[in-house]
Amino acid sequence: MLWPMKIAVAADHAGFPMKGRVLDVVREHGCESIDLGTFSTDPVDYPDLANAVADAIQTGRAERGIVLCGSGVGVSVAASKHRGIRAAVCHDCYSARQGVEHDDMNVLALGARIIGPELVATLIGAFLDARFTGEERHVRRLAKIAALER
Repeated sequence: MLWPMKIAVAADHAGFPMKGRVLDVVREHGCESIDLGTFSTDPVDYPDLANAVADAIQTGRAERGIVLCGSGVGVSVAASKHRGIRAAVCHDCYSARQGVEHDDMNVLALGARIIGPELVATLIGAFLDARFTGEERHVRRLAKIAALER
């Protein structure tokens, strides 16, 4: 990690039981966590939570984000609808690291009903410790993604 980052974290009701672990791991890595909800297991709509994280990144309140739902798929789809947000479900360390290094992924999506607390910690570490390479081929590909957003 290059600097102590601010990490926006949000979960729907299915992700809520894992959210506390995520917040702890973010702080253990020397980052500031911004808890954007939800705050119970009462049913909520995952797009609202993904939107909160995307907004925090777009407005500069956070450098990166972590979103959770039952599978990780819903929040990743919703977050990626926002301009400049590159979210992906990662349930393996290679993807969590390489997604940042090659694709400048700025939102890690996790499936709280799929993975356990130890893997969550490992994945978050890989995500937070990685940085975009800035290699020409990766910059070129990101420019094509930005063009799709326009």
